[in-house]
Amino acid sequence: MIVRERPSALRLFLVVRGSVLPRIRTTLIVNTLIATLVTWCHGTLFDHKIILTTIPFTLIGLPLAIFLGFRNTAAYDRYWEARKLWGELVLRSRNFSRQCQTMIHSDTPAHARLGLDDVRVRMIYRTIAFCHALRHQLRDTRGPDDLQPLLRPAEWEAACKASNPSDYLMLQMGHDLADCVRQGRIDSILTAQIDNTVSAMVAAGASCERIRSTPIPFSYSLLLHRTAYLYCFLLPFGLVDSLGFMTPFVVAIVAYTFFGLDALGDEIEEPFGEDANDLPLSAMCRAIEISLRESVQDENVPPPMQADDFLLN
Repeated sequence: MIVRERPSALRLFLVVRGSVLPRIRTTLIVNTLIATLVTWCHGTLFDHKIILTTIPFTLIGLPLAIFLGFRNTAAYDRYWEARKLWGELVLRSRNFSRQCQTMIHSDTPAHARLGLDDVRVRMIYRTIAFCHALRHQLRDTRGPDDLQPLLRPAEWEAACKASNPSDYLMLQMGHDLADCVRQGRIDSILTAQIDNTVSAMVAAGASCERIRSTPIPFSYSLLLHRTAYLYCFLLPFGLVDSLGFMTPFVVAIVAYTFFGLDALGDEIEEPFGEDANDLPLSAMCRAIEISLRESVQDENVPPPMQADDFLLN
């Protein structure tokens, strides 16, 4: 995610970090060169004048802009839903830490020095591991180094072998909660409250998996790609008679808008990646880890992640 203040009017035209320009640069250059060639030939191809008026481009351009806007809205809805789900994880994880420390009876307060043998500390650290595991699942990466310090050795090995590590960790959370009930360390009514928090975290994770595994229908995206490319590459033939030498400049502006909207929709359609405009899952996991470690007075609290060249991963 790009994190920066809005640049000034002049710098706004020079900003590259976070822009879709690098993704469409090649296509835009080719389109502008073709427009220049058409202008130089004045729309003549192999001694045949290609006659196109602005009418078909007017008829096609408006629906194309509407559909591109609709697709970007659908892509942003996915992005915003993903952000709300991770915000829910931040909220639920903090509530879960509080519930474990105040609702599960013990003679001593929960403290990091008690280690993973204390069920409360173990469940809190497992929540951190759950967020890291979910991040790796959504990004198709594996991160045993993130999980190993947070889990007991046997549980860490089992999580690494599981097809869905985050779900496995929540299952272990249920086993520990059931053990607390059998030992009489928590009242059944309070157990239901903690279980609701665990269920909410599972629901948020499953919803993120749904977004990850269900893209916008390919045929819809393909139709927009083809239409945008045909429109922009044929546009010089419709403008050269009326605009003359200004044709390449106008075509470049129109192509930048259409190709840029198309590329931006592709980028935010998958919000869990590591592109410049994707969600900063690593930073959000770090924020959760900081909150939960501080709640048990852990001395090994990592620092918040900072943006590198305006990019927060």
